Amino acid sequence: MRLRADIWVSAYIRRCAVENAVAVLRRRGAAEAGAIFVKVDRLDGRAALFGPAPQTETAEHGIERLWTRLHREAWIDPAAAEERLRKEIAFDSDLWIVEVEDREGRNFLDLAP
Repeated sequence: MRLRADIWVSAYIRRCAVENAVAVLRRRGAAEAGAIFVKVDRLDGRAALFGPAPQTETAEHGIERLWTRLHREAWIDPAAAEERLRKEIAFDSDLWIVEVEDREGRNFLDLAP
């Protein structure tokens, strides 16, 4: 059984706080199974956006939630990340958005290979 989205988000925000990174919930989605997106802002004009990895990756690696970077470059302009989030919201209004502010750019996510 998969952990509910609201519980995962709450735990993730706490994890970021433990690591001295600021994380805030920007958008609350469906509590049980809403898709979660994480924006990491380095506060220097660079950002990264992460979303759920394909389900095939999750099953293959035996990890409940795997993440993938939603752009080719290591870092993008924060405005580009916001534009992608707007498109995702138009596609799925039940999604969650968590924003992390960390000058080191740490994401604390399990990334798909």
